[in-house]
Amino acid sequence: MADKDEDLPRDAKIVKSLLKSMGVEDYEPRVIHQFLELWYRYVVDVLTDAQVYSEHAGKAAIDCDDVKLAIQSKVNLSFSQPPPREVLLELARTRNKMPLPRTIAGPGVPLPPEQDTLISPNYQLVIPKKQPAQAVEETEDEETADPNPSQEAKVDMPQNASQRVSFPLAKRPKTVI
Repeated sequence: MADKDEDLPRDAKIVKSLLKSMGVEDYEPRVIHQFLELWYRYVVDVLTDAQVYSEHAGKAAIDCDDVKLAIQSKVNLSFSQPPPREVLLELARTRNKMPLPRTIAGPGVPLPPEQDTLISPNYQLVIPKKQPAQAVEETEDEETADPNPSQEAKVDMPQNASQRVSFPLAKRPKTVI
């Protein structure tokens, strides 16, 4: 194991010692590379921002103040501080002054209307109503008697004699593969 530590770059050794100091003993070797990548990306971002600040100030080179300003702007954008405790307590006090609404429903869990649930029927079938046997025979007789029936005779018959029927979805049996 000592041979592996000797082969590591200095930055990787630092990350490894940081993990050990925080009590992390068991980790994958890729964790060190991920920390190094994050570390390098952060440093490049800070130095790029510091260079922009230096150029804006008209300086020839980056100095310590530019780096401090870049780090401070990164901290301000990356991390947000929670509001002070007094502000949170005042917000809680004003919110708790309002009483809770009374429940309209009785005991138990109120459920949404059936049309808003996933278990409601999601389709409808149109089933035509059966005509009585006499009506069918009469229409057959009329057709044979008059090969060209007039429009008025058709108006008397109901156009859409159907009813709608809804079926709930059945649960599928679980299949074991």
